[in-house]
Amino acid sequence: MSLPVSRFQAFDLLATPIAVIEGEGHISFVNAALEDVMGMSRRSLNGAYLPDFFADPQPLKNALIGARSNEFAALRYEALLNRIHHGDALPVHMIVAPSDRPEEVIIELLPVEQQTRQEREERLLEQALANKELIRNLAHEIKNPLGGIRGSAQLLEMELGSKELTEYTQVIIHEADRLQTLVDRLLAPHRRPHVVGDVNIHEVCERVRSLILAEFPKGLKVVRDYDTSIPEFRGDREQLIQAVLNISHNAAQALSERISQGDGQITFKSRILRQVTFGKQRYRLALELHVIDNGPGVPDSIKDRIFFPLISGREGGSGLGLTLSQTFVQQHHGMIECESEPGRTDFKILIPLP
Repeated sequence: MSLPVSRFQAFDLLATPIAVIEGEGHISFVNAALEDVMGMSRRSLNGAYLPDFFADPQPLKNALIGARSNEFAALRYEALLNRIHHGDALPVHMIVAPSDRPEEVIIELLPVEQQTRQEREERLLEQALANKELIRNLAHEIKNPLGGIRGSAQLLEMELGSKELTEYTQVIIHEADRLQTLVDRLLAPHRRPHVVGDVNIHEVCERVRSLILAEFPKGLKVVRDYDTSIPEFRGDREQLIQAVLNISHNAAQALSERISQGDGQITFKSRILRQVTFGKQRYRLALELHVIDNGPGVPDSIKDRIFFPLISGREGGSGLGLTLSQTFVQQHHGMIECESEPGRTDFKILIPLP
């Protein structure tokens, strides 16, 4: 007899596909995530024999026997899931665990691609948090002696009678000022309050577009590819402008050779994603904003580290732009991803929508 669906309603809030099995392997419940993966409704899946959906059903049959006899707390293995409406089998990571009721087993079927993506997102989030703490500590350590160095150089300059010698004190003062500016930029996201209001992402893009074209008036084309149905959302408009501007400015600088040839191009492309998972959470709707350029691509040597502070692929670059962009987007519960190859670099901003 199937158990009341209400017991498992909380599973619908999870991004992980889950099935509840009774007896020899018949489905009593599937959550919304598994409906999406299978391309079938829970009504059509209810009562079906789950092992029949796998390329090799025997490992699941064995796992179900072991779970019902409490041979293990949880069993993990890899499998191929056949989906009726899809041509290719889907590689999944299976987690089979006994329930608190006899003859009932709970199974998680995590698509391997999704698992890999979640692990990558977890690493990015951990790196961002570590970077944030490192930046704050390092910036404060640099900031404290800077004032003393600058003040001492000014006092020394007042005592010097030789113009040639004051050139050296000026170097100290100018370099101290430069470092102060760098430190201020490092601390900016942590000092400035998060000002929340209604944000139209296309107004953000248009503002960035005008700023980029003002700096690069010739040889660069900025293409709009907007989904105008995207609703406004609550966020910090200035932070998002800065995040998109940092990415776009990096793109424009990487396009220097193409701009000189007159065929540099940056594309702003906005779309809505439905039933999307990122940051280990499932969202009904999300904004997907692409900043795409036709430049040489991100150097392989820094591809995995482009969001780290002080990492730059450009001579003289501070390596802070993308770090700050990632910080600002994460403050909107979103994230930035990058795909790059010669001739096409795509920075993708993902932000949940209401």
